[in-house]
Amino acid sequence: MKYTQGSTGRVFLAKLDDGESVYDAVMEIANKENVKHAAVWAVGGMRSGKVVSGPEDPNGPVVPVVYEFDDARELVGFGTLVPLNGEPSLHFHAAIGHEQGAMVVCPRIEMHAYLVLEVVILEMVGLSACREYEARWDVHTLSVG
Repeated sequence: MKYTQGSTGRVFLAKLDDGESVYDAVMEIANKENVKHAAVWAVGGMRSGKVVSGPEDPNGPVVPVVYEFDDARELVGFGTLVPLNGEPSLHFHAAIGHEQGAMVVCPRIEMHAYLVLEVVILEMVGLSACREYEARWDVHTLSVG
């Protein structure tokens, strides 16, 4: 295990309207406000999405299993914002539910707000962290220290 220590900086609270892209909104705030590292929470509803619900094979390069929907679902999620090649990169996972069913997913492909979705961005300052390519898994992972 490796870790880095920092402290909290600014806090942003955003209200996304129906149809807005959650990823685009977080990236817009991060770029406009020069946020390098942050914890990101979201709560509300998702109208549509293409989400990853696991790898096809847990032993090799990550090939995502994609699930797509276009209906209203409840969402609560958490992620981290860390630079990748100097640009903000959001790693986000969420629990989404509809009627009696729920799943935990990575909505990195597409995620749009339904009615209202609230996002909290808690800036972290003084960290030494970025995302780096990990060839074994064919993904970018957190690198600290």
